[in-house]
Amino acid sequence: MTVWRNKRLSAAVAAGAAALVTVAGATPAQATYGTPGAPGLGDRLYPLLGNGGYDVRDYALSLRYPAKDPAQTITGTVTISAVATQALSRFDLDFGGGSVGAVSVNGHAARFTRTGDELVITPRQALRKGKRFTVTVSRFTATPVQANADSPVGFVTTPDGTVLAGQPDTSHLLFPSNDHPRDKATYTISLTVPKGWTAVANGRHVRDKTSGNAVTSTYRESAPMASELVQVVAGDYVVQKRPAAGGVPIRDVVPRRFASTLLPKADAERSQVTWMQGKVGKYPFENYGSLVIDANLGFALETQTLSLYDTGLFARPAYVLNPIMTHELAHQWFGDSVAPYEWSNVWQNEGHATWYELVYADEKGYLQQYAGAPDLDTYFKGVYASGDRYRSTYGPVAAPLRSDSIWDVFNPNVYDGGALVLYALRQQVGAATFQRIERAWVTKYRGKSASSAQFVALASQVAQRDLRGFLNAWLYGTKTPAMPGHPDWTVTPATAPVPAAVVRSEASTGARLQRLGAGTH
Repeated sequence: MTVWRNKRLSAAVAAGAAALVTVAGATPAQATYGTPGAPGLGDRLYPLLGNGGYDVRDYALSLRYPAKDPAQTITGTVTISAVATQALSRFDLDFGGGSVGAVSVNGHAARFTRTGDELVITPRQALRKGKRFTVTVSRFTATPVQANADSPVGFVTTPDGTVLAGQPDTSHLLFPSNDHPRDKATYTISLTVPKGWTAVANGRHVRDKTSGNAVTSTYRESAPMASELVQVVAGDYVVQKRPAAGGVPIRDVVPRRFASTLLPKADAERSQVTWMQGKVGKYPFENYGSLVIDANLGFALETQTLSLYDTGLFARPAYVLNPIMTHELAHQWFGDSVAPYEWSNVWQNEGHATWYELVYADEKGYLQQYAGAPDLDTYFKGVYASGDRYRSTYGPVAAPLRSDSIWDVFNPNVYDGGALVLYALRQQVGAATFQRIERAWVTKYRGKSASSAQFVALASQVAQRDLRGFLNAWLYGTKTPAMPGHPDWTVTPATAPVPAAVVRSEASTGARLQRLGAGTH
């Protein structure tokens, strides 16, 4: 299954990418010079995702839902505040939705063209390097697609309304953006829905305003957020506010018709917030909660401050549901607050979330039922045995081989393999130093995008020893290194017949990943 939409670069854009140009429409006295911003950030896995030449600081996103129809086409306007990082003659936004009504830059009408998923904008005057500017895209349209496990992407419709599942590269199917986690920004999101519907987005609820038969609900996410983590909910939902947990306000969003069955199960998140804060420190955002939709997503997703689940998962017993909820909660620190600098760093998200999911299951007595292992050592011994086969099939932990499918990137080696790296690090430096590394990582890079090289450097600094060779072998090696403290552990060769013990171990791991959503986010 291929879910990434290739953004085709037109010959005209490619030909002019390095040329100095005069801005069209400017008089000779007004003309300044600049170069086009790059149509992609050069991500190894998604080369044309994101755009170069500017740094977004804030989004003001407004969406209008004209009827109580989950499948309807909606309209929107987004104003993006950014700083030019070069002199720009033109620049791109990522947008793969429907039509675009108009574009303005700094309040003046600007020319625009569409090329694949690129919205190419030419302002009246070139933008000077280092200067702040605003771009407004008005009256754009987007139409949701049916949510299902075979198409886990983008703006989706359910029987009760619509939600957004944008990871890794599909938020721009809903709204124009710089759709890469390297360019985080704050957000104000306003959703206008018919009376009787409920609208919820990331962050803190600011206000509701009624006009005629419509209600506009406004939310503010004041912490930097990657576009792939945006959540916008509109439909026949109810919002349950709960007492704060560890100082964190909690609110849950579920379909009205399932509220009595879903809300009691979601309450487990309150104790999980306290548990996670005990492991890695203060929660990084203003609030938290769960969003449950009536769909077969096949995954759960850590949209910032409001994790997304489906009703199928919430029908599972506590020994399945609660570790998965902890996985998504852990992402609020690892993947949301500290975002990956590029998508090859996705192990930083998934390895950490898997680690805390498994530690939680172990401490709560769920591990045998959940993962088929009596303790963490036994579990990771099984993962270790599969290490070379994982690396051969999917690539090294920090260098997935391909992105033809979303599951090529979100593969078992970034989940269990990433958690195995953390297990090995703890074995190497000891539990106390490992915990200091974890806390230092989410503290130093809070609100930022960070790379695997930065993780290695920070781990070395905290441990007061050079861990570059050790961690680079675990992250980038094609062969699984020796496990500290376990000289008896062996790796099954990638091409060898698989011993029965490893088959059993991989079956357990595979079953856990299926429960988690066959590569959940």
